[in-house]
Amino acid sequence: MFSKGQIIFGVLFFVVFSVIIAYTYRKDLKLHKKFYKGSIWMLLAFIGFILLISAIKFFFK
Repeated sequence: MFSKGQIIFGVLFFVVFSVIIAYTYRKDLKLHKKFYKGSIWMLLAFIGFILLISAIKFFFK
């Protein structure tokens, strides 16, 4: 299905990408705390809305 080289590339890409994303997030942490304060509630509301839609679909099937 995948060659050995493709698997190695995929794993290395994932590791390097994850490290870069983590470094960038840590570098901008002060700005995130300042500008996105309280955004966790919006995320929780969105997840709750999706769960509500799923529950309605499940129960009224």
